[in-house]
Amino acid sequence: QVQLQESGPGLVKPSQTLSLTCTVSGGSITTNYNYWSWIRQAPGKGLEWMGAIDYEGSNYYSPSLKSRMSIFRDTSKNTVYLQMNSLKPEDTAVYYCAARVYLSHSRLASGYSYWGQGTQVTVSS
Repeated sequence: QVQLQESGPGLVKPSQTLSLTCTVSGGSITTNYNYWSWIRQAPGKGLEWMGAIDYEGSNYYSPSLKSRMSIFRDTSKNTVYLQMNSLKPEDTAVYYCAARVYLSHSRLASGYSYWGQGTQVTVSS
């Protein structure tokens, strides 16, 4: 059973860069047809798919966030990372790492079977 664990700073100031870590256990991030996404949920809003990295290291990004974010991995640590710059207060949300095993990634949160518990990120001065 794949397990995901997010970690991050909790509080970030506006204009700064956010760095989040998703540590994966119970499976390899390089296993065929595994897709690893970052998904967030702002207060009072629905789940928003941000982007993904697949088992070969290819990236997929939401067009609205693409210019500010990067998803990368360290296969030796079986870990996926999210980096997002120029943070704004509206980036305040719970950030989730999620995974699916399928022929392609999904831009829908409902397409992911495995989820971490989420990590709260607050953007405030």
